[in-house]
Amino acid sequence: MKTRLLMLTALFNALFGTASAGEGEKVSYDAPAVSGINQDGATVNFADVYKKGPTVVFFYPKADTPGCTKQACSLRDAFADLTKDGVQVLGVSFDKPEAQKAFKDKFTLPYDLIADPEGKIVAAFKVEKMLKGALSLAKRSCFLVKDGKVVWQDYAASTDQQAADIKRVLGELK
Repeated sequence: MKTRLLMLTALFNALFGTASAGEGEKVSYDAPAVSGINQDGATVNFADVYKKGPTVVFFYPKADTPGCTKQACSLRDAFADLTKDGVQVLGVSFDKPEAQKAFKDKFTLPYDLIADPEGKIVAAFKVEKMLKGALSLAKRSCFLVKDGKVVWQDYAASTDQQAADIKRVLGELK
């Protein structure tokens, strides 16, 4: 049984690679022109945000859970450095605006959190959905948008190293 599992694992890795959290990949395609409601109930048009500079769009499963908090706080703690480079940050989950507001306030997050209860933004970015009981959750993912194009995507996004990953990618793009 163990040999069979090892063989299947080796075959999977050979076919699909072994991406680690934070590695991501450089890409180039049009960034989804979507909009959503932020934690304050205001509509945020992503295309308008993209025009302001490089934009990090990160997806997390559920507000105020341990891994999601680490990911969000990593970006919070590096926010001053990121904004020096003109970087915008948007966080997205299936949570409703009230949950996003409570999460933002509890951890003093300096960027908008977008409520996507219907999953339209998740679908536009092709983020994988997970089910936990009756709940739909977005798989932790991260994207960097520059000049209206997604230039880096990570479908196995890091938690506490999210900001370091973004800084590394920004440095590689210069």
